[in-house]
Amino acid sequence: MTQRTTHHFLLAALLGLSLSVAHAADKKEAADPVVKKSDSGICHDKSSNSFGNTKKFTAFASMDECVKSGGRPAAGQPAAAEPIVKKSDSGICHDKNSPSYERTKKFTEFKTMDECVKSGGTLPKK
Repeated sequence: MTQRTTHHFLLAALLGLSLSVAHAADKKEAADPVVKKSDSGICHDKSSNSFGNTKKFTAFASMDECVKSGGRPAAGQPAAAEPIVKKSDSGICHDKNSPSYERTKKFTEFKTMDECVKSGGTLPKK
């Protein structure tokens, strides 16, 4: 083998090993999610009766993340803590008095309307 061939062989072997390690990490993460959002949009944590049966899912680190992505808790599971103010992806701040509060599914959470506005958000039109 020439030196160049040996170098290419070692480089290919290292690349293959790196990909195997990355793939193994992905498999473990997918095998042990904290919350699974099923294809039907239901969020199951490990206390859900359907957690083990849910095979096609998106993994999340918490119930809050799953619900914020548009999912909903499984029947009998507690809902995630409700945010006080939601800043929608379009930058509008909604508190519980806003007619759009419940419809706003993708948002950044704030404790007060003032914090939301100071972050660059705007008040909803009346």
